[in-house]
Amino acid sequence: MRSTSPMLRRIQVMEGPLTIYTAAEQKDVLLALFPLAHEVELDLSSVDELDSAGLQLLILIKRESLREGAHLLLSNPSPTVIEAFRLTGLDDYFGQVPAAQSVGV
Repeated sequence: MRSTSPMLRRIQVMEGPLTIYTAAEQKDVLLALFPLAHEVELDLSSVDELDSAGLQLLILIKRESLREGAHLLLSNPSPTVIEAFRLTGLDDYFGQVPAAQSVGV
């Protein structure tokens, strides 16, 4: 029997590159999390490369979380993620803080 009520929290660990070569395959996985949870945490500690396609995916995920009424938490952003957010000005958009802390968006 499958439950139709969402779980309270889902954690997704992102590993390796989040680039044009991997963003498309990650998109469906990440979008599928929101109907299943009230809170989604993306652990970004192992993201070692992030390009514009990866940034677009993170923006899409944030928009989807707002649409679904779910809370998105970006946790443990790697130095690569922090630098990409700063270079693009998305640190304010995502409310980015130092890597040791989590970010609620």
